[in-house]
Amino acid sequence: MSTLIAALAQINPTVGALHANAELVIQNIIRAADQQAGLVIFPELCLSGYPPEDLVLKPQFLDDIETQLDRIATAMPPDITAIVGAPIQRQGRIHNAAIVLQQGHQQRCYLKMALPNYGTFDEKRIFAEGTSAMAVEAGGHRFVLHICEDSWLPDGKACQLARQLGADALVNLSASPYHVGKRAIREQALRQTAHRLNLPIFYCNLVGGQDELVFDGASMVLGCDGRVIRQASQFSQDLLLVRWSEVIASHTILDPPARLTDEPEAEIHAALCLGLRDYVEKNRFSQVLVAISGGIDSALVACLAVDALGPGRVVGVTMPSEFTSWQTRDDARELAKRLGIEFHDIPITSIYNTSLEKLSSLWPGRTMDSTEENLQARIRGNLVMAMANKFNWLVLTTGNKSEFATGYCTLYGDMAGGLAVIKDLYKTQVYKLSRWCNEQNPESPPIPVSIIERAPSAELRPNQKDQDFLPPYETLDPILTYYIEQDRSIDRIVAAGFDPAVVARVIRLVDASEYKRRQSPPGIKITAKSFGRDRRLPITSQYHDQQPRFQLV
Repeated sequence: MSTLIAALAQINPTVGALHANAELVIQNIIRAADQQAGLVIFPELCLSGYPPEDLVLKPQFLDDIETQLDRIATAMPPDITAIVGAPIQRQGRIHNAAIVLQQGHQQRCYLKMALPNYGTFDEKRIFAEGTSAMAVEAGGHRFVLHICEDSWLPDGKACQLARQLGADALVNLSASPYHVGKRAIREQALRQTAHRLNLPIFYCNLVGGQDELVFDGASMVLGCDGRVIRQASQFSQDLLLVRWSEVIASHTILDPPARLTDEPEAEIHAALCLGLRDYVEKNRFSQVLVAISGGIDSALVACLAVDALGPGRVVGVTMPSEFTSWQTRDDARELAKRLGIEFHDIPITSIYNTSLEKLSSLWPGRTMDSTEENLQARIRGNLVMAMANKFNWLVLTTGNKSEFATGYCTLYGDMAGGLAVIKDLYKTQVYKLSRWCNEQNPESPPIPVSIIERAPSAELRPNQKDQDFLPPYETLDPILTYYIEQDRSIDRIVAAGFDPAVVARVIRLVDASEYKRRQSPPGIKITAKSFGRDRRLPITSQYHDQQPRFQLV
């Protein structure tokens, strides 16, 4: 029986950090070799980082990739085979490739055939498709190479060609972004392919945060019957080792480790913390700043920041106005105390009144409206950006998906900042995740219960409540999910049991707020369709699906 040990190196590279990424590859090859591995597999485009986007259109970038590939090859032990994902140029065309490194040289490369062009992906714009299958020999076995989407379609070209090579297993290099439920979708696709090809699959996925995207790892080895034999950790780097004897012996199926969870809030928390931490670290910010209002959104963002970075790297500031209640001021102070973060209190009433005095001559006799509300938010935006400017801090905005969807946010005000941590969480999810955070530490919950229980309010005018402007979030969020993530028409949403007038108003708000979203900071993706890369609509558009075309009875 073969003694081959294969290693799946689930690493966290940084886009463009070619030398550092190559060093990470080398370190993992040596670690794998020290544990007698004969084959080590890396994720898709791990040498460049993923997604490299238009960096691959720079000739010097591709030249530097080749330099690092040669460096890796010469640094690796002679008795191990490495398969590394990188962008390369061949015959004047740029490809997403898996490069085979053996005995100090680049031996061969496989060129990805199935290039995704939907949602977060636009690979056809920068990469050319490969046309042929390829296998590599290691430890007396033949492994067919695939890259991500190649294995998603069992009847696609890549899998059809793989059948012709008579291989012992399939290797898949992947960079599959996370969203809630994605791991199960991945496993189902790979299970189907393994069963259809009657081949085990070695699937190595990327891990880490890159701008809006989070890659959750969870690399795995599946038997030819599609069952998971081994699985790497989720949301952290890992080196997963598996013996060939385990791959072919179905009775050795192992349960996934406890680090994997099917609890949505636990996954979301891990994804947001990883995305936040990597955004801060990879962009070299020293600390983050959160405007803590005493409301639920800023409380959750501050809590996530502490979990991701530690309290010493998080600063909170509250900026009360004359409309801010003492309860929310006390809650903001109590939250900062529980989290153990640096905290500042900067009242804005005098700045606000001075601004009104300067502006009042422009609109004499006019009553207070959203102008004065937005002015307060913009004063706060100015203050947090000034603090960030002075100390090289990153401002974390606190808006949620329900607010970004409906435009219940202020340009250059509460939208001002560098990263919108909970931009892809609906308000109802914000409450669920906040309660989950408290449940993890019931003896000393980080978020005061009064923040969770109080009716949400922007506190920009007397006795203001969110529901003065929006439907209840329990009604709003399902409508938004249908319209944004499922692209349902107003007729189909109404048919699901919602009031036609409410649905029409919500859709009108969503459509009218595209210009705001286009100017918003990036946010961490945790749903199947986030604002930004997943959903690209024109700002100027006269198409509206506003009125139901049937009569309710």
